[in-house]
Amino acid sequence: MKICMIGGTGTISMAISRLLLSQGHTLYLLNRGQRSRFMEEYMPTQDSRQSASLVPAGRLVWLKADINNEEKVLELLDGLQFDVVADFIAFTPEQLMRDWRLFQGRTRQFVFISSASAYQKPLSDYRINEGTPLSNPYWEYSRNKIACEAYLMELYRKEGFPITIIRPSHTYDQRSVPLGVHGHLGSYAILKRMQEGRPVIIHGDGTSLWTLTHSSDFARAFVGLLGNIHAIGEAVQITSDESLTWNQVYQIIADALNVKLNALYVSSQFLDASSDYDFAGSLLGDKANTVVFDNAKLKRLVPGFTATVRADQGLRSCVEYVLSHPECQKEDPEFDAWCDRVVGAMEAAVRSVKG
Repeated sequence: MKICMIGGTGTISMAISRLLLSQGHTLYLLNRGQRSRFMEEYMPTQDSRQSASLVPAGRLVWLKADINNEEKVLELLDGLQFDVVADFIAFTPEQLMRDWRLFQGRTRQFVFISSASAYQKPLSDYRINEGTPLSNPYWEYSRNKIACEAYLMELYRKEGFPITIIRPSHTYDQRSVPLGVHGHLGSYAILKRMQEGRPVIIHGDGTSLWTLTHSSDFARAFVGLLGNIHAIGEAVQITSDESLTWNQVYQIIADALNVKLNALYVSSQFLDASSDYDFAGSLLGDKANTVVFDNAKLKRLVPGFTATVRADQGLRSCVEYVLSHPECQKEDPEFDAWCDRVVGAMEAAVRSVKG
């Protein structure tokens, strides 16, 4: 197939790009080329519209442009037709309106990456499938994704635009350890606190269930939906079937570091009220809710699919990768200082109540 991916080098999309190339597809990456590691690995030359060097089985073509520069993009797309176009970086209906202008009549399938955070919060049932209502009053990001889905479904109904909506949940790769409470610079600051024996904040009491999906598993399911006529006009969630408590997640990471976990439990409401981080969205609107995904629809559309990377295996692999790659070890003094203030406030509250 000829597949165009808008973005294509992020946590989710890089695994998909690698898999598509390994299967012999022709992959067009439409991006600005700012994340160069993947591009350098597969494409020594970086001229716009220049074909890639041959990679195992597949072929890569780089369409170097800012997607918002429609005039430039239209020049690059001249004469091209695709089996699939997938947008990984659209977050608002206005961006999808742009995609409609660029790709109507150019593709047999248009894939939009939505989010499982769009599902109803608070949940009326912890078991989630594609029929679960979409409503998230806590997070503008999720509300925008809901609006995007509504716009695309209207295009499908009125114009026959061949859309497929994908809803990932917490998908990760080896470059960052997935955690509940962290700063803008990622998870390394929490690993460092664990190594130093300092308190690590866990939202709530750590007993809510959460689902982590490795990007390699996500990629296999995603590719199975490409060119799939039964996926047209459908919304499909892609997650692992495994659910863990946050206590289990943090304990697995502590064990991988060979340290004792020093957990400090703090309500999500307090964490949101005491910081400038968007914990209303990322916690109250997402990670603080128990979620168990029913992937029956995905398995009907992609027969034989099952997620194979167990959470404990994936988490240990992440820890090992981060510790062996200095570029992943980003210090976060601002977040670290905030954690210390929260710890101090909780300890002071206990002393005050005890009298």
